[in-house]
Amino acid sequence: MSILINQNKCIGCGKCTVVCPGNLVHLTKDNKAKISNIKDCWGCCSCLKECLVGALKLFLGADVGGQGYTLYAKDKGDISDWIIEENETPKAKITLNKKDANKY
Repeated sequence: MSILINQNKCIGCGKCTVVCPGNLVHLTKDNKAKISNIKDCWGCCSCLKECLVGALKLFLGADVGGQGYTLYAKDKGDISDWIIEENETPKAKITLNKKDANKY
């Protein structure tokens, strides 16, 4: 698994750089997110949860059954939508209520 960063969508807020536990994401001179060494990425998805514009996506490779799909998160208050795409086309959405996350 690896993170894909669409620098055209990146707004340079830097939130992804703060939450990356491996300090792998940094901002370029153009104020765009970039991952320093993709092989070192743990696939923890911390950066995805922080990105407000969907510029960061998790590539779901064939090794995890994704066959080229990508995953990204969209937060709306207590609601978090995880969207699975194929070629920028949404294929599935998982909606979670953060208030209920530890309910069970």
